[in-house]
Amino acid sequence: MPSNHQSQDPSSLFSGLYSDIRDSLKGKARDYTSGSIPRAIIVLSVPMVLEMFMQSIFEVVDIFFVGKLGADAVAAVGLTASLIILIFAVGLGIAMAAGAMVARRIGENDFEGAAKATGQAFWASVVSAIPVGIIAILVADDLLSLMGASSTVIDVGSGYTAILLGGNVTIILLFLFNAIFRAAGDPGVAMRALWLANILNIILDPLFIFGIGPFPEMGVTGAAVASTLGRGIGVAYQIWVLFKGSSRVHIRREHMRLDLDILKRLLRISGPGMLQYLVGTASWMAIMRLMSEFGSASLAGYTIAIRVVIFALLPSWGISNAAATMVGQNLGAQKPERGERAVWICTVLDAFFLGILGAVFWFAAHPILAVFSADPEVVRVGVRCLRILALFFPIWAVGMVTVQAFNGAGDTKTPTWINLFAYWILQIPLAWAFAWPLGMGEEGIFWAIAAAQLALAIIAAIAFRRGRWKTVVV
Repeated sequence: MPSNHQSQDPSSLFSGLYSDIRDSLKGKARDYTSGSIPRAIIVLSVPMVLEMFMQSIFEVVDIFFVGKLGADAVAAVGLTASLIILIFAVGLGIAMAAGAMVARRIGENDFEGAAKATGQAFWASVVSAIPVGIIAILVADDLLSLMGASSTVIDVGSGYTAILLGGNVTIILLFLFNAIFRAAGDPGVAMRALWLANILNIILDPLFIFGIGPFPEMGVTGAAVASTLGRGIGVAYQIWVLFKGSSRVHIRREHMRLDLDILKRLLRISGPGMLQYLVGTASWMAIMRLMSEFGSASLAGYTIAIRVVIFALLPSWGISNAAATMVGQNLGAQKPERGERAVWICTVLDAFFLGILGAVFWFAAHPILAVFSADPEVVRVGVRCLRILALFFPIWAVGMVTVQAFNGAGDTKTPTWINLFAYWILQIPLAWAFAWPLGMGEEGIFWAIAAAQLALAIIAAIAFRRGRWKTVVV
């Protein structure tokens, strides 16, 4: 008689897991509120990590092409990135609220409610994006000047800033719809949308930057054109999937009608969410402003190093997003303990992943930076920044997962207070004090960033363990 354990042999388990991952990549529906938690996390995480991995590749490829144009072009991209994170704050705030609502409705098997929440989130995103884009186009030069850009950086980068900020609606909608797909348990759709957008970005980047073939030579401005076009096509694909009905969230015309009750709840959650990201991301603007005091070479080295760090952290966000989905859907299914256990498993998995990547970056920092710049001073600053931050990668994982777990539950207020303390009360004063009164220069700023991440991770983990997020209503 065959043993009962035969059905659980390693080859069978691997085959079943592979089949689940393949179905997830294809967009097949799955219940994440029952069954094996580690298996659910892996099935959710793989498409999300692949999605973020493509975004990481784009960040590195983009700065690689722009780096060929010199330190001023790289500085312009870095300063614009610091400005556009304000737009990210709005987009991610709305996306966070919509994701929490959709995940909760899916957990409750209320697919109609998930579609209505998506429709209201679309209008909130568009209405917030259009005026910001118009203003940004008109005052691009002034925005760069406000960030401490030199006249040469403004001359090189004003077109880049105007086009990228002017087309911010594509950024916000890409964030929004992918957050909805992930929350609904359709990570494969989100992955395909971002891959489409970023593959187009990568193809178009050199064509518009260097004027290859029939394309105009636009310099760093061409990078913004490529990004906006790629994201726009990605958004078109997302809308097509939502209306086609091949996703768990199926939008119809009636779902696009204004629903004040749902919109009010969405804005109630997204308001603190916007502030949460604004607090965090605006602090990076302040860091860029401090770095600009050391000149274009130091600013360029820091910008390249941060893009490389993003390369590491974006796939890690895939694991964090899996934790958020598990929390939201399991709260909807009245299984908060299952969601909590999923978060701690994700934390361990993410810390292990980032720990390995941090070790690689420490030892390979110089050859990595040398790929992006031949300027010895740019490379020197970038290498030091990358090595210091790489030491804290596992700590970064703890903060990322627990903060996303709060957001997945719809508790956007707690991470806002955590970000306020870590980034403004701690990071900015420390960066200034280390850099100038203590005479550490640029390196002092890098150590201040690391200290802020350590504080954020400790506070977020303690707050999450207290469990107040289990009672949030969305």
